[in-house]
Amino acid sequence: MRIIHCADLHLDSPLSANLPKEKARERRNELLITFQNMLKFAVRSRGRAVLIAGDLFDTNHISAHCRDIVLGALRDYSMIDFYYLKGNHDKNDLFAGIHELPENLHMFGGDWTEYRLTDGGRYPVVITGAELSADNAGRIYSGLLLPQQAFNIVMLHGQEAEKEEPGSGDVIGIRSLRGKNIDYLALGHIHQFKQAQLDARGIYCYPGCLEGRGFDECGEHGFVLLDINTDTQDYTAELVPGGGRLIAREEADVSECADASEVAALVRAQLARKGYPESSMLKLVLTGEIDADLQIDTDYLEKLLAPDFYFVKTEDQTTVRIDYDAYMTDLSLKGEFVRTVRAADLPEDVAARVIRTGFATLAGGDL
Repeated sequence: MRIIHCADLHLDSPLSANLPKEKARERRNELLITFQNMLKFAVRSRGRAVLIAGDLFDTNHISAHCRDIVLGALRDYSMIDFYYLKGNHDKNDLFAGIHELPENLHMFGGDWTEYRLTDGGRYPVVITGAELSADNAGRIYSGLLLPQQAFNIVMLHGQEAEKEEPGSGDVIGIRSLRGKNIDYLALGHIHQFKQAQLDARGIYCYPGCLEGRGFDECGEHGFVLLDINTDTQDYTAELVPGGGRLIAREEADVSECADASEVAALVRAQLARKGYPESSMLKLVLTGEIDADLQIDTDYLEKLLAPDFYFVKTEDQTTVRIDYDAYMTDLSLKGEFVRTVRAADLPEDVAARVIRTGFATLAGGDL
């Protein structure tokens, strides 16, 4: 039996932290398409079920367009059962006003809810889940009773910890789940893939988000494909790339650059060597120690690189290298300015920033 485990899709995210309005709208639609592509994969691989371990949506108020696309997809793939456990971004009744939900959509509540799947094999697959909250955090684990002669999947959404925190609905107590006959603990909340041993019998797994949305979600993302032998209880659990755009963070050390043109040339050469696809969303971080006379215009670099990528954001994290001795006898306006700042006895990093800003002003640059 093949089952897909996904989580943290965050459909209908505003995506306004980095992207302009039109690109944010485009990306919201792309996330919906990635979700639909995952369901196409489920059909091609003869998947029986899809586990959504929380945060299917991003906010309590989703657009009618997004909700209709999701519900329409569930109805279109009626041959697949969907098990949807709400997460911390899914607090309200997200399907309020829908008179008839798809029959293949199965949900959970504040107490353990169990669903059973069979395919003619010796062992059934039992899917058990509960939505964690401050009200049930202290009692939920003692009520989990699972059959030994079954392949047991448990669904939860929250941050893993060795021990649960009383009164917290966001922490999953791993220790309290050991020895419970769990074969696969299907988790959500952490946006990077993680798989680890739970106990002698089972593992726990965060599939990560289906597709990265911002520069805190760089790298490969996707969903987990569970392939279970229901005659032996053996299984595999592998991450399947979810597709979509690559989101990457690239650091470029510009310490050896003498002027702005050398910075631009170094950056372009480094990105060319890395071979990022044109569809990438890229955050370029400039690092290193530079002369105070070197003024870096991040807006210029973004405009320069814009034709090569879907979206580029540039951040200047360089520090300033100042040879104070060289300015002590300099009769220019810059020399007088450096001596004045030096006499103010400012912390070294503050003095460097002040001098850099002053030099930019003297050069007629924008602050």
